Amino acid sequence: MLTKEDWMEIKAQIARGVYQKDVAKQLGVHPKTIRRALKRGGPPPGRRPRARVSKLDEFKPMIDELLRANVWNGEVMYREIQSRGYTGGTTIVRDYMRPRRPLRESRATVRFETDPGKQMQNDWGETTTVVAGRHRKVYFSVNTLGYSRRFHFWCTDSSDAEHTYEGMIRSCEHFGGVCREVLVDNQKSTVISHRIGDRVRFNERFLDFAGCYGFTPRACRPYRARTKGKDERMVGYIKNTFFVRYRTFESFAHMNRLAERWLEDVADQRVHGTVKEVVRERFSREAPFPGPLPAVRCDTSYRDHRSVSWDGYIDIRGNRYSVPSALCGQTVAVRISLDGKLTVSADDVIVAEHTLRRVSEGWVSVPAHHADLWRRTFQVEHRKLSVYEEVIPCN
Repeated sequence: MLTKEDWMEIKAQIARGVYQKDVAKQLGVHPKTIRRALKRGGPPPGRRPRARVSKLDEFKPMIDELLRANVWNGEVMYREIQSRGYTGGTTIVRDYMRPRRPLRESRATVRFETDPGKQMQNDWGETTTVVAGRHRKVYFSVNTLGYSRRFHFWCTDSSDAEHTYEGMIRSCEHFGGVCREVLVDNQKSTVISHRIGDRVRFNERFLDFAGCYGFTPRACRPYRARTKGKDERMVGYIKNTFFVRYRTFESFAHMNRLAERWLEDVADQRVHGTVKEVVRERFSREAPFPGPLPAVRCDTSYRDHRSVSWDGYIDIRGNRYSVPSALCGQTVAVRISLDGKLTVSADDVIVAEHTLRRVSEGWVSVPAHHADLWRRTFQVEHRKLSVYEEVIPCN
């Protein structure tokens, strides 16, 4: 017999266009039961036996919401509701999800189109290829314009916050302007936390970056990668086209030069399967709408502070770099550019500059930094001979 909760679920699923037979399979009843309920306009009358209270009951609406957000992994579901206070086991969670799984195949996504210049979608892809004679993992930042589908990508060796912002900047420069909003995934470089029903907490550095470039940050719905499907498809397109055509590179700079040429000659000239237009021609109608680039390019370098140890070194990414020994025990500011240049400053004055090294290459030292420290260490005290003459009679 159907319950009121079952009836509410039936109405919600039918309103979304789910077939009656799929709803019946989800609820474990015959399709005729669904038809009769719809014709009757509610669950059948009569008393139902009192249901047994379950630890899962209060979390069922949350599970339903996560299922609608396309979360079908039982372990992920369990961890998510456990973080909200659930104290039961995993089996009951999986049993509740099992009859609803047929809906996974029947889900549909409504396609939406954005206005020209409104939105740019950001994502990261990764692959492995040959760079400078050896296999390297390559990360590439992909940014796609929502209206024209024109995209730009930039290849590098890291997907951290600094490279994420740099990739967006290079794409904006490639497009010649900044869209009104940028849709991002939920990576920590842009989003601190984003749970269903909660307010999005963006990374403070990302908010500063957005303010500098004048766009509104947007986060895609958790567990719902299709929210930014335009960009997701471009990642696969790049992997299966660019990295198949070009399989060896002299350097990352060489890789990005080839990428720029390929974007111009191939990607921009393709006829997009959805809009049925040449991407470059469609972009010509979008080009006037994005906002202007800022007068001063945002500096995406990594910035932080470090304490100078007693031996005149600071620790950076597992390696040690020298600074003037006069700064021992003090705090200095560090800046690391994307090309691996380390700049150390004290009171806004640059006191040391280095090139980052791998840990296996060892510490980086500048002899002049520690000249005074060594001089004090090996300084010999000079005494008059009369001092030793006074000691002799005592022996």
